[in-house]
Amino acid sequence: MLYLVDMFTKLDFILEKYEELSMLVADPEVISDQTRWRKLMKDMGDMEPIVLKYKEYKKAKEELEDTKAMLDDSSLDDEMREMAKEELSQLNDDIESCTQELKILLLPKDPNDDKNVILEIRAGTGGEEAALFGSDLLRMYSRYAERRGWKASITDINDTGIGGVKEAVVRIVGKGAYSRLKFESGVHRVQRVPETESAGRIHTSAATVAVMPEVEDVELDLKWEDIRVDTFRASGHGGQYINMTDSAVRLTHIPTGVVVQCQDEKSQLKNKEKAFIELKSRIYAAMLQQQHDEQAAERKSLVGSGDRSERIRTYNFPQGRVTDHRIGYTMYKLDSFLDGDMDEIIDALITEEQAEKMKNVQG
Repeated sequence: MLYLVDMFTKLDFILEKYEELSMLVADPEVISDQTRWRKLMKDMGDMEPIVLKYKEYKKAKEELEDTKAMLDDSSLDDEMREMAKEELSQLNDDIESCTQELKILLLPKDPNDDKNVILEIRAGTGGEEAALFGSDLLRMYSRYAERRGWKASITDINDTGIGGVKEAVVRIVGKGAYSRLKFESGVHRVQRVPETESAGRIHTSAATVAVMPEVEDVELDLKWEDIRVDTFRASGHGGQYINMTDSAVRLTHIPTGVVVQCQDEKSQLKNKEKAFIELKSRIYAAMLQQQHDEQAAERKSLVGSGDRSERIRTYNFPQGRVTDHRIGYTMYKLDSFLDGDMDEIIDALITEEQAEKMKNVQG
């Protein structure tokens, strides 16, 4: 009960603050300061889902009280009384639903959730079959980005020339990209019969996925004097991407030893810019992992640490099955999942994460 009292106190404060901001953003003096105005609009945008849901809750509460008063009226005929009872039941359900949604909306947010993503795929054990699976994962994430209205661009790729992908780095730009893709870090295992397998035996191979939030300049101050820049000619299997100039770029962050490269643009300057974004993201991800390791001693993360040694998901082709081992969730829609229809499992992971956060808040 104390938690609910605290929750509604916080909701009243947010509603009051939202109404203050509504007046401020309409002030001509504030509008003239575009930097301040944009920040206030962003603050309002962050609060808006909570405010709208709280207003919905308050309206349902008012209607509930009106319906209760109606039922107390002794002159009410039987038909109207029955209708009022049904409405009372529905309003109670609506209030309970709003309360649960408000609890979720008030949960602490991951500060990286709205960021763009640097996603890395590496073929693991399994040779060419693992590389073919790496190609499947690359297509899956590209299709998922397309379904969500995000933009996915490959910044670096090492292919096998026969359809496989040994390594690929993809930049995904879109609202909430990290909030949904952050659960993908870890080992992905595939079980299927390779086309070259004459005896029809099922082979198991794996690929690792790493998802990093893209870092903004204000968050990580990298100095160019700490970075070694190497250039080389972009190339690909079978003559793909052959470039007669040294347009490809490799950046090495000397203090940490982190290395990235980019060769997808014809311009060396553009490749350098893209590589720098990825370099910052990798260093930032390492910082986040260090923080996570320190916190892991106190509380185990619900969906795993994202460490590559963890097997997070199995893709079983003979059974048409996808199983997420972190939450014990299985679906028999492998084809559509690999075509980017991933929301069912991602939604389940988000729900589990929210449930864990709820327990921690209430505990």
